[in-house]
Parts: sequence; structure tokens; C-alpha cells
Amino acid sequence: MLKKVYGSAVFGIEATTITVEVNIANGIGYHLVGLPDNAIRESNFRIAAALQNNGYKIPGKKIIINMSPADLRKEGSAYDLTLAIGILACSSQIRADDLGDYVIMGELSLDGQLQPIKGVLPIAIKASEAGFKGIILPEQNANEAAVVNDLDVYGVTNINQVIAYFDKGEPIPPTQLDIEAIFMNEINRSELDFSEVRGQEGIKRCMEIAAAGGHNIILIGPPGAGKTMLAKRLPSILPPMTIHEALETTKIHSVVGQTCSDSGLMTHRPFRSPHHTISDVALVGGGSYPQPGEISLAHNGVLFLDELPEFKRTVLEVMRQPLEDREVTISRAKFTVTYPASFMLVASMNPSPGGYFNDSDSPFKSSVAEMQRYLSKLSGPLLDRIDIHIEVTPVPFEKLTEITPTESSDAIRERVISARQLQSNRFSEFNSVHYNAQMGPKQIKDFCRLTSSSQGLLKQAMNKLNLSARAYDRILKVSRTIADLDNSELIQDAHIAEAIQYRSLDREGWLG
Repeated sequence: MLKKVYGSAVFGIEATTITVEVNIANGIGYHLVGLPDNAIRESNFRIAAALQNNGYKIPGKKIIINMSPADLRKEGSAYDLTLAIGILACSSQIRADDLGDYVIMGELSLDGQLQPIKGVLPIAIKASEAGFKGIILPEQNANEAAVVNDLDVYGVTNINQVIAYFDKGEPIPPTQLDIEAIFMNEINRSELDFSEVRGQEGIKRCMEIAAAGGHNIILIGPPGAGKTMLAKRLPSILPPMTIHEALETTKIHSVVGQTCSDSGLMTHRPFRSPHHTISDVALVGGGSYPQPGEISLAHNGVLFLDELPEFKRTVLEVMRQPLEDREVTISRAKFTVTYPASFMLVASMNPSPGGYFNDSDSPFKSSVAEMQRYLSKLSGPLLDRIDIHIEVTPVPFEKLTEITPTESSDAIRERVISARQLQSNRFSEFNSVHYNAQMGPKQIKDFCRLTSSSQGLLKQAMNKLNLSARAYDRILKVSRTIADLDNSELIQDAHIAEAIQYRSLDREGWLG
């Protein structure tokens, strides 16, 4: 007798429907084929114990299970429930006439309880696209799957509920969420606010420009100057995520099992801050079976690298291509996976090994050679990809003790949203360009035209600072954003001049 049950496999952030074919015939043996990994091969022990502890059994016959397509590698323990229901239906222990209408996924405990699985949102999206009536999965994952429209989502806690649903027609209440209401209620909430930052008005201006144009930024300053505090508040002034961005971001986090269990949908832009001991594989993604790295988990949000020179140089260099392409492609012998990686890079660093600028007031001195050795950990091509370099100086006591309220994140965010709206309208005909930092050579040529005086100013800066062609593009992009914040159609001399100031590490004599 043959029965077919449907599951799903996730590759990258996309899912593929898996047909589990169960055939039981005379003989003895349990044969699982179709490129399963060890976790799936071990499932027969979990399934046998779970069925026995709930009054069922694996029949003592020849059982052949094929996971189709057979040339596609499957991994993980999420197929336990799929296989168990297929065996019960094929051995006529339960009646399951409409088994083909559902995608069934879940990891079984030995007592029949279901454990949560990863990659639920891509699986639910694929099930909806493939025309399945519903999806049956662990209750902990139900909210995440309920994000998808036109799909009945049934969250269950144990295998007995699934058996009763198919065999006896006992209903399982479908999980329903008002996604739009949840989304609108959550997108404007932020625990951190720029009003908590005393002083640093110039740095706040830089953060506003970075947020308005999606520019990468590096903060250079001594310990305690407020670099980390400013970086952590950057998401509070970024524009709210759209539904499309929220779904795309949730899919990536779903693959690694890091979604919010309450609403199932990520409504805030991610802020990732990996430790400087991170490996290059953990940062960009990879492994024998590739998983997304920190740069993909920061997609549509912020990647904060604190104490940038402390990261291994090889780790930083692997970011160069994703910073340009806004995606990372991981190739293996039999397949290639592409993860999106469109993030804002925010980095911070001390100006010297001693932690302080090279001036007479510094409590610790570093020689020019020591500072050059310290800064040499950052390659020129990497720094070229960072649009804004800004020095952060300590806040004086008078500013720290001021009781006058400072500008809130909401006020800054309104200006950022207005500037982003201008950019959205400007780039409406381009599918891959939405804000200034994403501009390519064509968009720079069309939208960053200079007056003769501003062109002369930029030429002088290029020659004096010995800037690269990539730095030239970065200055034009930043000046375009500054003009947008001023609601100016043309890039004026003041906009170019301000953008040039934000290239601190390019300035000759910066080492002292």
C-alpha cells in the first residue's frame, strides 16, 4: 500500500515542497531514501517511541520511505511528524483521506509532544503558493505561519491531536492573526531614544544623514565618548519597515529559528552586534550546509561592529563584496545559496592603541608608528565602502549636566522619512535602488550633478586628500542625501563641503 504525505525543505530563504512516499509491503526492514541527513535517519527511533507511548506502533513489515525529489538533500528533525503520519495512514491504523491537502511538519519527542522547528515562514509561503489547504505544525510556530494569507494554520501540541483530526474529524482551531493591526501597533515602538544622548549634536547630525540615505558610517573616538550609545539608537530614527521588508527579514530569521513567537512577524529593524572574535563564516554565512550569517540577519537593519580594528582582518575583508552587492552567495559542490544582505554598517573604533587621539591632552600617548600599525588593520578598500567617517569627542561636564531636553528620535525620524520619500520617488523606475546609498554609476551621473563651483571644490579635495574613485562616489551620494534633508533639488557648495568633512580617515595628517 502506498501513501503520500507532504512536507517542505528550506534552501536559503526559499522552500521546496517535499513529497514523502510511504510504501508498506510483505517482508521486514525500514528503508529511508531520498538523501536524508543523520537527523532524519534517526527519526525512526523517535517515531517508534512516540507511537508506542500513544497506543500505536510501527508495523513489522517492509517499510520503504522515499523523500522526493530524491536528488535534493534534506536535513533536520522537522520531518518526524510527516513520516509518522505517513506510516500510520499507510498501515491503515488511521483513516486519512484528505492527507494530500496539508503540509505536515514537526519534531517529535518520545512521548508524542511536538517541538518547534525552523524555517516556518518560507514553508508556509510555499504551501500557500502550491495551493495546499492548510499546514499542520507545532503550536510554538503557529503565529509565524499565520502571517501568510489564504492558508489555514493548525498549531498542535502532540501527535494525538493530528491523529484525531484526520481519523475522527476532531477539529483543531486554526490560528488567526490580524497582521496589519499587529504591524501598525509595533512599528513605531522603540526602547531607546536620541533624547537620552547629551551633547554630540554634530554626531547626531551625521547619524541623521546616514539614516536618511542608508549610508555606512564609522565613529572614531576615545572610550566613553558615546559611540556605542549613539549606534544603538540609530534604528530608532530609521524609517518604519514596510510589510514586504518585514516578511523578507522574518524569513531570514525564521531559517535560523530567531523569530518572535508572539506575533510571528518582525516589526522592528534588526540590530546585530557580533563580538570581535566572530569568524568569517559566522559573519557572512556558510558551513557545510549553509546558514545565514550576521550580515544577512542584519538585512533591512543595522550591523554594528564595535572596536572595528579588533576584528580579524580576514573577517572584515569578506564583507567587501556584500557591502557592494547587498547579497552574499555561498557556493558548494552541489548547490549555491544566495542570502540578501542589504544592511547599514555602523562601526566604531578608538583612534589609537591607547584609546585616545594623538594630542597633548591625551592621558595615553601612542607613537605615529603605533597608530599606523593599529589603523593598518583596516584596508583602504573597506574604508572606501564606508561613506561617513566622523570623529567623536568626549562630552564636556556642562553638557552632561544640562536639564534642557534634547531632540527626540521621533523628530529626527520625521525628517529622515521625508528625505527617504524624496528618494523613493526619484528612484521609482529602478527596481534595485530605493535610497541614495544604493545608487550606481548611472544614478550618480543623473541625480548628482554639480555646479561649476562645487565641482571645483570637490576636485580640490580629491587632489589634496588623494581620494579614490570610490570615495568620490561616496561623497556625491552623501551630498545628495544632505541636499534631500534640505529639500533641495540641486547639490549646493555647502552640501559638498559638509560631505567632504565626513571623510576623517582620508585626511592627511590625521595621525598627528
